[in-house]
Amino acid sequence: MARLSEDDEAAFDAFVGERRTSLMRTAFLLTGDVHRAEDLVQAALMEVFRRWPRLRDRIDPVGYARKTVVTTHLNLVRRLSWREVPVADFPDVGVPGDEHDGTVARLALRTALLRLPPRMRAVLVLRYFDDLSEQDTAAALGCSQGTVKSTASRGLARLRDELDRHGQPVAAPDPANALRPSRSGRPS
Repeated sequence: MARLSEDDEAAFDAFVGERRTSLMRTAFLLTGDVHRAEDLVQAALMEVFRRWPRLRDRIDPVGYARKTVVTTHLNLVRRLSWREVPVADFPDVGVPGDEHDGTVARLALRTALLRLPPRMRAVLVLRYFDDLSEQDTAAALGCSQGTVKSTASRGLARLRDELDRHGQPVAAPDPANALRPSRSGRPS
């Protein structure tokens, strides 16, 4: 791998410092597993590093890194012959008003999100958790804005059904807050 100039190396280090947490959140929401998310982010950052001199001046490096995370995840899912199957019964939940209600709601939302097909999950993560526009989501996934709209609509309906089916309130907590990384830097 070619060596970057000191300026490029400093700019790349700053980029990683600013964006790693956001990329980790996206990867975690796509995979549901911290270790796989770390692997996805590492692969994306290696690709960004490899192309950094060109990306820095001509292309949005954040969009490129995000697209690399999503594409790598979708390719991996397609290649794998096995898939994790979520459990049918959700773990014990606390009583209403329990101090752990927020945690239970986040777990329910994550579990429901992981039951969705990977591409649908990617649309919801990019649109609602990463707060991308329809146009940016379409660019990250390599599809049309219409596909993003219809997939998001179907995905939200399925997410509501999953939450309702498993006894969780349909009015789930704000997704942007429900799956934010904890203070340790890992998604809570």
